[in-house]
Amino acid sequence: MEFSTGRDIYSWPGEPYPLGATIKEQGVNFSLYSKDATQVILHLFDSQNATAPFHSFELDPIMHKRGHYWFLFVANIGHGQVYAFQVDGPWKPEAGLRFNKEKILIDPYSQAISFGRHYCRDNAIGPGPNMASGMKSVVVDQRAFDWQGTQAPRHSMTDTVIYEMHVGGFTKHPSSGVDEARRGTFAGVIDKIPYLKSLGVTAVELMPIQQFDVDDAPQGRQNYWGYSPINFFAVHADYSVEKDPLAAITEFKTLVRELHRADIEVILDVVFNHTAEGDESGPTFCFKGLQNGAYYIVDKKNGQYANYSGCGNTCNANHSVLRRMIIDALHFWVTEMRVDGFRFDLASVLARDSQGHPMREPPLLWSIDSDPILSSTKIFAEAWDAAGLYQVGSFIGDRWNEWNGKYRDDVRAFWRGDSGSISPFASRILGSPDIYCSNRHSPHRSVNFICAHDGFTLNDLVSYSEKHNWDNGEANRDGDNHNLSNNYGVEGPTDIAEVEALRNRQCKNMLATLLLSLGTPMISMGDEVRRTQQGNNNAYCQDNEISWFDWRLVDKHADMLRFVMLMNQIRRTEPTIEWNMHMSLSSVLENVGINWHGLQPHQPDWSEHSHSLATTVIHPISEDELYVICNAYWDPLVFTLPDSGDRDWHLLVNTAEPSPRDIYTIEQAPRYRGDTILVTGRSMIIMIAKSTSR
Repeated sequence: MEFSTGRDIYSWPGEPYPLGATIKEQGVNFSLYSKDATQVILHLFDSQNATAPFHSFELDPIMHKRGHYWFLFVANIGHGQVYAFQVDGPWKPEAGLRFNKEKILIDPYSQAISFGRHYCRDNAIGPGPNMASGMKSVVVDQRAFDWQGTQAPRHSMTDTVIYEMHVGGFTKHPSSGVDEARRGTFAGVIDKIPYLKSLGVTAVELMPIQQFDVDDAPQGRQNYWGYSPINFFAVHADYSVEKDPLAAITEFKTLVRELHRADIEVILDVVFNHTAEGDESGPTFCFKGLQNGAYYIVDKKNGQYANYSGCGNTCNANHSVLRRMIIDALHFWVTEMRVDGFRFDLASVLARDSQGHPMREPPLLWSIDSDPILSSTKIFAEAWDAAGLYQVGSFIGDRWNEWNGKYRDDVRAFWRGDSGSISPFASRILGSPDIYCSNRHSPHRSVNFICAHDGFTLNDLVSYSEKHNWDNGEANRDGDNHNLSNNYGVEGPTDIAEVEALRNRQCKNMLATLLLSLGTPMISMGDEVRRTQQGNNNAYCQDNEISWFDWRLVDKHADMLRFVMLMNQIRRTEPTIEWNMHMSLSSVLENVGINWHGLQPHQPDWSEHSHSLATTVIHPISEDELYVICNAYWDPLVFTLPDSGDRDWHLLVNTAEPSPRDIYTIEQAPRYRGDTILVTGRSMIIMIAKSTSR
């Protein structure tokens, strides 16, 4: 046993399982993986801002090690105890070993991480100790939270409408109406739940809320998006009102509870493909100093990191140790934090082996797909990586849904008026059968989106022909050059009424397309009110009004907000497609009556220079018929309506009309009298022939 002056703290060997810091009846059990370490020291600190430990334990490799796990039980400590490790071992980068006994390390299984007021990222990079300025782990007791009997909504994929949002940016703007202390926090999002509910979304997809390093950014800037994880279990402390790692846990759980109470699911954007430790010149926070080669893909010839993520390092996700950690982290977020699903950033990285080669049967992805604890969650893959591995349509597994980048590009191209876009556009609105039918995938496997956090906002997509990323400090070299955007005559904001009307119409065209298409729709934060980033299509380091949701737009673009709300209502009620939950996309398309039209019924123009298309869809259960006209041509066109039998056509949507005539509820849709209809250039019309049983 060991004692510290003035404290009745002592230790005994402990157990290797579970990993991390686990609260027991008499204290805390610590367990850490490090195969090649020669020395492990556990430090205990009085507070998050302490610059030196009040007590340290050197683990004996005979008493405190079993296999490759080091462990220790410390009595009479508990919730809130601050700790860190020092680990010594070989320095052989070419062999994947980068032990550095001068640096303190956080626990990779930390459920809370403290930066403290003395934190310095640079001190974790250069030579010398960083005991005073390094981040530290905090022991957490998760048992006290009151969930108040709330239950997960568990919406079917047929009902799901996703809203991708940034926790900080959602309420940081002074116009949010949220109390200043709550702006940019989980609590601020809680204040805005009525808005989310009225919008008609069923799930929020939160950009990374796992603890990340805001200093992992170019000099003088901050990492705003959060794709720079420190570890996979802790909640980002700055998203709490108190800016405290323990308070953040309670505040996040409260957000999940209140969203569930409002019947809204919580999906986390998780980053398992790289970490904030960067490349060979980056800091040592945790994984590098524990067992570098187990956590990262390393070139055994020169010790350099593979960079399939584009962020300096690539996680060795199919190594048994990291694979177990990722599964443990997912279990933690589902069982303890009660989230409903995950979007996996650059998920194709997780299909690579320890040499970086794509695997036919990647163990991690199959483990996630078949895991019983994760069986009720929604899982979404960004099915590509930064090194060119593009797996949209071929991603492994039965349950995985995929961000469909081809949907984004083809819908943008069609509405911009590009040649050769008709056939791809038709496929995208039918759930992309050219991509998903061959493997008998679900009709909801395609996650359809026009815009996401990465790229132009919807407003900027129709306001800028070029990116304007000068504020990022990289001479406008960063960000994608392939945007399929158009400014329609003026670069940026304009007072020209005709240009502004066309931009507004194009926004409605693309949102209506998104919410009518077969698949799972995702709306990017603020697109429903034309949020702008001033032409910046890579605002990862812009924690300011460039990125924040400006709530004045809710009034300025009230017509757009109303349009999205009613489109979500139409999607939920017409057509009702719950019957296709357990059918493949090909089976659904075989059972739905689909006919293509042009200016005349049953005469579609599939030529390369065609810019208009119409379709009718007869639902096999309700027998309602939808007639959708998409005119991406710049001049008006006259369409002859198809025969609807003994039923009348009713006008649901006409994006060329001003609000409130641009969209109606199904019950209020006016009857249309006439055999033809004039469709304004670059506009969309949706009509419905209601069944007699309605």
